[in-house]
Amino acid sequence: MSETNKPVALVTGGSRGIGFGCAARLAELGFDIAINGMRDESQVSEPINKLKAIGADVLYCQGDIGSTEARAAMLDKIRNHFGRLNALVNNAGVAPKERKDILEASEESFEYVVGTNLQGPYFLTQAAANWMIEQKKDSPDQFFSIINVGSISATVASVNRGEYCVAKAGIGMMTMLFAARLGEYNIPVYEIRPGVIKTDMTSGVTDKYDKLIEDGLCVTPRWGFPDDIGKAVGSLAKGDFPYSTGQAIYVDGGLTLPRL
Repeated sequence: MSETNKPVALVTGGSRGIGFGCAARLAELGFDIAINGMRDESQVSEPINKLKAIGADVLYCQGDIGSTEARAAMLDKIRNHFGRLNALVNNAGVAPKERKDILEASEESFEYVVGTNLQGPYFLTQAAANWMIEQKKDSPDQFFSIINVGSISATVASVNRGEYCVAKAGIGMMTMLFAARLGEYNIPVYEIRPGVIKTDMTSGVTDKYDKLIEDGLCVTPRWGFPDDIGKAVGSLAKGDFPYSTGQAIYVDGGLTLPRL
């Protein structure tokens, strides 16, 4: 078991993109880090070593968050290595394998996206929350939090990826539900809604969004970056907003700001 007494954060999908931005920021703030991903550990040595260089003890938990067994194994591994979990960052997600109009999209695509982007985080949060409640009873002064990385797609309709929008809208309600349920234990639950962030997931639409941003899509005239999300997550995880449970925080450069 880890010999440090630092707080521990689990970041799903934490080896790249937004997830790595969050993990790196949390490591800078003094957290030890568990990251989850689908790739073999040998394929994620670079991000793991970067987090270790910041000063974190890093544990890699391979597994599909859409799997009941994988989620249980992940938390067991964290319990055995660290003995605690202070922050859960539900970041892992997938896009539809093919963007199709909602009049043509398949049930298989819906099940794949919703299973990973909503059902997995929902039940991982359930399990992590119960563990946090146990810890809170033994250590009432420690700060625990759950942070869901949603999307502006919770409210901005994209008819060629409806399953993604539905899943992210569900994350919004999931945030409110767990915030309401965990209030009595003083465990806040938050949601971050990123806008257009430069990651692997958006690499295929770079030209499209370069043009849209140039034409004024965002009030802040640039792409968002993973560390923009990491800064917000870090602030929430270290307890800067203890009275804002259940809230969705937009990190979108003003994209969703109503304008004339």
